[in-house]
Amino acid sequence: MPIIAVINQKGGAGKSTVAVHLARWLQKQGKSVLVVDADAQCSSSKWLARLENDVPCQILQAPDVLLDELPKLIDEYNWVIADGPAALSETSRALILTADLVIVPCQPTGVDLESASDTVRLIQQAQRIRRGEPKAMMFVNRAVKGTKLKDEAIEVLRLMPNVMVLDNVLHQRQIIADCYGQNSTVFDLSGSTAGIARREIEQIFKKALEVLNA
Repeated sequence: MPIIAVINQKGGAGKSTVAVHLARWLQKQGKSVLVVDADAQCSSSKWLARLENDVPCQILQAPDVLLDELPKLIDEYNWVIADGPAALSETSRALILTADLVIVPCQPTGVDLESASDTVRLIQQAQRIRRGEPKAMMFVNRAVKGTKLKDEAIEVLRLMPNVMVLDNVLHQRQIIADCYGQNSTVFDLSGSTAGIARREIEQIFKKALEVLNA
Protein backbone atom coordinates (compact mmCIF):
# COMPACT_ATOMS: atom_id res chain seq x y z
CA MET A 1 0.00 0.00 0.00
CA PRO A 2 1.18 3.55 -0.66
CA ILE A 3 3.41 5.70 1.52
CA ILE A 4 2.89 9.43 1.05
CA ALA A 5 5.45 11.81 2.54
CA VAL A 6 4.70 15.51 3.02
CA ILE A 7 8.04 17.30 2.75
CA ASN A 8 9.39 20.85 2.75
CA GLN A 9 12.43 22.14 4.59
CA LYS A 10 10.67 25.45 5.26
CA GLY A 11 8.76 25.70 8.52
CA GLY A 12 5.20 26.96 8.21
CA ALA A 13 4.67 25.53 4.73
CA GLY A 14 1.59 23.64 5.92
CA LYS A 15 2.99 20.10 6.05
CA SER A 16 1.12 19.07 9.19
CA THR A 17 -2.14 20.59 7.94
CA VAL A 18 -1.82 18.60 4.72
CA ALA A 19 -0.83 15.37 6.48
CA VAL A 20 -3.63 15.49 9.05
CA HIS A 21 -6.31 16.47 6.54
CA LEU A 22 -5.17 13.84 4.04
CA ALA A 23 -5.34 11.17 6.73
CA ARG A 24 -8.83 12.26 7.79
CA TRP A 25 -10.03 12.44 4.17
CA LEU A 26 -8.85 8.90 3.47
CA GLN A 27 -10.28 7.64 6.76
CA LYS A 28 -13.70 9.04 5.87
CA GLN A 29 -13.55 6.95 2.71
CA GLY A 30 -13.22 3.83 4.82
CA LYS A 31 -9.46 3.41 4.42
CA SER A 32 -7.19 2.32 7.25
CA VAL A 33 -4.64 5.10 7.69
CA LEU A 34 -1.55 5.60 9.81
CA VAL A 35 0.20 8.93 10.24
CA VAL A 36 3.92 8.80 10.91
CA ASP A 37 5.08 11.98 12.63
CA ALA A 38 8.72 12.50 11.69
CA ASP A 39 8.85 16.17 12.75
CA ALA A 40 10.56 17.06 16.02
CA GLN A 41 7.75 19.54 16.79
CA CYS A 42 5.26 16.63 16.70
CA SER A 43 2.51 18.90 15.38
CA SER A 44 0.67 16.10 13.59
CA SER A 45 0.64 13.71 16.52
CA LYS A 46 -0.54 16.45 18.90
CA TRP A 47 -3.29 17.44 16.47
CA LEU A 48 -4.42 13.86 15.88
CA ALA A 49 -4.58 13.22 19.62
CA ARG A 50 -7.20 15.99 19.86
CA LEU A 51 -9.53 14.60 17.19
CA GLU A 52 -12.74 12.94 18.31
CA ASN A 53 -12.47 10.07 15.82
CA ASP A 54 -9.10 8.44 16.24
CA VAL A 55 -6.53 8.38 13.45
CA PRO A 56 -3.62 6.09 14.41
CA CYS A 57 -0.26 7.81 14.70
CA GLN A 58 3.32 6.80 15.43
CA ILE A 59 6.24 9.10 16.18
CA LEU A 60 9.23 7.88 14.18
CA GLN A 61 12.03 10.36 13.63
CA ALA A 62 15.37 8.53 13.42
CA PRO A 63 16.36 7.94 9.77
CA ASP A 64 17.35 4.29 10.27
CA VAL A 65 14.10 3.58 12.12
CA LEU A 66 12.07 5.10 9.28
CA LEU A 67 13.94 3.06 6.68
CA ASP A 68 13.36 -0.11 8.68
CA GLU A 69 9.79 0.44 9.87
CA LEU A 70 7.95 2.19 7.04
CA PRO A 71 8.09 -0.84 4.70
CA LYS A 72 6.63 -2.97 7.51
CA LEU A 73 3.81 -0.54 8.28
CA ILE A 74 2.43 -0.64 4.75
CA ASP A 75 1.50 -4.26 5.36
CA GLU A 76 -0.77 -3.16 8.23
CA TYR A 77 -2.54 -0.11 6.75
CA ASN A 78 -4.07 0.89 3.42
CA TRP A 79 -2.21 4.19 3.60
CA VAL A 80 0.78 5.56 5.51
CA ILE A 81 1.08 9.36 5.61
CA ALA A 82 4.42 10.73 6.85
CA ASP A 83 4.76 14.31 8.08
CA GLY A 84 8.36 15.37 7.45
CA PRO A 85 10.58 17.69 9.48
CA ALA A 86 11.11 21.41 8.86
CA ALA A 87 14.62 20.78 7.54
CA LEU A 88 16.34 18.86 4.79
CA SER A 89 17.91 16.30 7.05
CA GLU A 90 18.72 12.61 6.93
CA THR A 91 15.16 12.12 8.21
CA SER A 92 13.81 13.88 5.11
CA ARG A 93 16.09 11.79 2.92
CA ALA A 94 14.87 8.57 4.56
CA LEU A 95 11.25 9.53 3.89
CA ILE A 96 11.93 10.40 0.27
CA LEU A 97 13.85 7.15 -0.23
CA THR A 98 10.87 5.18 1.09
CA ALA A 99 7.80 7.08 -0.16
CA ASP A 100 5.73 6.26 -3.22
CA LEU A 101 4.63 9.90 -3.49
CA VAL A 102 6.09 13.09 -2.06
CA ILE A 103 3.79 16.09 -1.65
CA VAL A 104 5.49 19.47 -1.35
CA PRO A 105 3.24 22.34 -0.19
CA CYS A 106 4.80 25.73 -0.88
CA GLN A 107 3.78 29.22 0.11
CA PRO A 108 3.99 31.86 -2.66
CA THR A 109 6.96 33.83 -1.32
CA GLY A 110 10.51 34.13 -2.58
CA VAL A 111 11.98 32.44 0.48
CA ASP A 112 9.56 29.55 0.22
CA LEU A 113 10.18 29.08 -3.50
CA GLU A 114 13.94 28.93 -2.94
CA SER A 115 13.39 26.43 -0.15
CA ALA A 116 11.19 24.34 -2.43
CA SER A 117 13.97 24.14 -5.01
CA ASP A 118 16.25 22.57 -2.39
CA THR A 119 13.52 20.06 -1.57
CA VAL A 120 13.11 19.20 -5.25
CA ARG A 121 16.85 18.64 -5.58
CA LEU A 122 16.66 16.03 -2.82
CA ILE A 123 13.69 14.37 -4.55
CA GLN A 124 15.59 14.29 -7.84
CA GLN A 125 18.55 12.60 -6.15
CA ALA A 126 16.22 9.90 -4.84
CA GLN A 127 14.60 9.52 -8.27
CA ARG A 128 18.01 8.83 -9.81
CA ILE A 129 18.78 6.25 -7.14
CA ARG A 130 15.33 4.61 -7.35
CA ARG A 131 14.96 4.90 -11.12
CA GLY A 132 12.10 7.35 -11.16
CA GLU A 133 10.62 6.94 -7.70
CA PRO A 134 9.15 8.62 -5.75
CA LYS A 135 6.55 10.45 -7.75
CA ALA A 136 6.32 14.06 -6.63
CA MET A 137 3.69 16.78 -6.59
CA MET A 138 3.84 20.43 -5.57
CA PHE A 139 1.12 22.98 -5.00
CA VAL A 140 0.84 26.54 -3.77
CA ASN A 141 -0.48 26.68 -0.22
CA ARG A 142 -1.89 29.62 1.75
CA ALA A 143 -2.35 31.70 -1.38
CA VAL A 144 -4.13 35.03 -0.98
CA LYS A 145 -7.08 35.54 -3.31
CA GLY A 146 -6.89 38.49 -5.66
CA THR A 147 -3.10 38.56 -5.88
CA LYS A 148 -0.77 37.65 -8.74
CA LEU A 149 1.70 35.96 -6.42
CA LYS A 150 0.10 32.54 -6.69
CA ASP A 151 0.23 32.56 -10.50
CA GLU A 152 3.83 33.76 -10.47
CA ALA A 153 4.71 31.09 -7.90
CA ILE A 154 3.19 28.34 -10.05
CA GLU A 155 5.27 29.49 -13.02
CA VAL A 156 8.46 29.42 -10.95
CA LEU A 157 7.68 25.97 -9.57
CA ARG A 158 7.06 24.65 -13.08
CA LEU A 159 10.69 25.35 -13.94
CA MET A 160 11.65 22.48 -11.64
CA PRO A 161 11.87 19.14 -13.50
CA ASN A 162 10.37 15.77 -12.58
CA VAL A 163 7.73 17.24 -10.26
CA MET A 164 4.04 17.73 -11.07
CA VAL A 165 2.96 21.29 -10.22
CA LEU A 166 -0.78 21.71 -9.77
CA ASP A 167 -2.93 24.52 -11.13
CA ASN A 168 -5.04 23.98 -8.02
CA VAL A 169 -4.05 26.07 -5.03
CA LEU A 170 -5.08 26.03 -1.39
CA HIS A 171 -6.05 29.53 -0.31
CA GLN A 172 -5.40 31.10 3.04
CA ARG A 173 -8.56 30.45 5.06
CA GLN A 174 -9.16 31.19 8.72
CA ILE A 175 -11.26 28.07 9.16
CA ILE A 176 -8.28 25.91 8.21
CA ALA A 177 -6.01 27.83 10.57
CA ASP A 178 -8.55 27.37 13.39
CA CYS A 179 -8.90 23.59 12.99
CA TYR A 180 -6.13 22.66 15.42
CA GLY A 181 -7.66 24.79 18.17
CA GLN A 182 -11.09 23.32 17.46
CA ASN A 183 -9.80 19.72 17.71
CA SER A 184 -10.99 19.06 14.17
CA THR A 185 -10.33 19.16 10.46
CA VAL A 186 -12.49 20.84 7.85
CA PHE A 187 -13.88 17.37 7.13
CA ASP A 188 -15.36 17.36 10.63
CA LEU A 189 -16.94 20.82 10.49
CA SER A 190 -20.28 21.94 9.07
CA GLY A 191 -21.27 25.16 7.37
CA SER A 192 -20.61 26.81 4.03
CA THR A 193 -17.16 28.13 4.94
CA ALA A 194 -15.99 24.65 5.87
CA GLY A 195 -17.59 23.32 2.70
CA ILE A 196 -15.61 25.69 0.50
CA ALA A 197 -12.36 24.71 2.23
CA ARG A 198 -13.25 21.01 1.97
CA ARG A 199 -13.80 21.21 -1.77
CA GLU A 200 -10.52 23.02 -2.31
CA ILE A 201 -8.56 20.51 -0.22
CA GLU A 202 -10.31 17.55 -1.84
CA GLN A 203 -9.28 18.79 -5.28
CA ILE A 204 -5.65 18.80 -4.15
CA PHE A 205 -5.92 15.28 -2.71
CA LYS A 206 -7.68 13.86 -5.76
CA LYS A 207 -4.90 15.24 -7.93
CA ALA A 208 -2.36 13.65 -5.61
CA LEU A 209 -3.96 10.24 -6.12
CA GLU A 210 -3.94 10.79 -9.89
CA VAL A 211 -0.21 11.52 -9.75
CA LEU A 212 0.37 8.47 -7.57
CA ASN A 213 -1.53 6.17 -9.92
CA ALA A 214 -0.26 7.69 -13.17
